[in-house]
Amino acid sequence: LFRSLKSNSVLPCPYHRLSASPDSFHSIATMGTEAMFGITGKDFVILAADCQAAFSIIRIKNDADKIWKVGNMLFACSGPPADTANFMEFIEKNIKLHELRTGLPLSTKAAASFTRNELAHALRKGPFQTDLLVAGIDADGPGLYFMDYLASCEKVNKAAHGYGAMFTLGLLDRYWKPDLSEAEAIDIIKKCIKELETRFIIDLGNYKCKIVDKSGTREIELK
Repeated sequence: LFRSLKSNSVLPCPYHRLSASPDSFHSIATMGTEAMFGITGKDFVILAADCQAAFSIIRIKNDADKIWKVGNMLFACSGPPADTANFMEFIEKNIKLHELRTGLPLSTKAAASFTRNELAHALRKGPFQTDLLVAGIDADGPGLYFMDYLASCEKVNKAAHGYGAMFTLGLLDRYWKPDLSEAEAIDIIKKCIKELETRFIIDLGNYKCKIVDKSGTREIELK
């Protein structure tokens, strides 16, 4: 770490990934049985994700936290538990390293760009099966960035990942508005979860919901 502080290099990923093959790209093209939503409000961004960690057809645990706090930002990451934990620890430590080097925190846009760049590099070596939502508050207001495992990135007002996106994007389009209040955003999240419980054949269990605003990040209960 201290040797890295003297250079401009990025901390290496702690796990060397195998070279990509056509089979590996075929395997990561499958959408996960997960649900993750993000909505921007007037001065905040709200993220929600299911708490299920699964391997194949086996549910390993139902209290997994898929929304990471990185500095004053929130990163929601879906995919195989090994890839999400590995990639998010790598991103988290390098963002912290940048702050130690410069004394300045990364903006949400800069953090999203750095994350997208690392996904793009990994895509040509050993791809990570991770889809992300990056949320934070910058000088120009709230920012929500949609990112997938192919390293595409776009700033959006509402977003969803996983099978949950197939059931809820219509609801997000219908109810989102620019001056959304916190109570209205929470109500939209509840509508999305209710739709999944009604229509989706798989029970995803509990959900975690977190908000980032100018005061920082916090977790809220969805009752």
